[in-house]
Amino acid sequence: MSHFAKVKDGVVTKVIVAEQEFIDNYHDGEPGVWVQTSYNTHGGVHYVPNQPDTPSEDQSKALRKNYAGTNWIYDRARDAFYEPQPYPSWTLNEDTCWWEAPVAYPSDGKLYDWDESSKSWVKSTD
Repeated sequence: MSHFAKVKDGVVTKVIVAEQEFIDNYHDGEPGVWVQTSYNTHGGVHYVPNQPDTPSEDQSKALRKNYAGTNWIYDRARDAFYEPQPYPSWTLNEDTCWWEAPVAYPSDGKLYDWDESSKSWVKSTD
């Protein structure tokens, strides 16, 4: 079984688990195309199933930079899935297709939230 994302106008509308034959013959009446996605691919790296910190020896399985999520973007030119841009100041890392803040997240072990007006991390109040 594989994972497939239904993409309409560049946006993922649903993700399902199915065989390729099912996808080839499935017509739900909704516009869009099915694009395969890899559950174990994150940031352009394919990881060993059930071992999220262990990169797979076979990186040919690293499909489309990230596992697709509902309302995520499918960028045909990059052949990649990524989340919608969270803040205007953040930029897309071309290697991972993850959004990055203009300032690195603090490494002091505390929780922070992004403040777009000051373009900085502020201590979380939660």
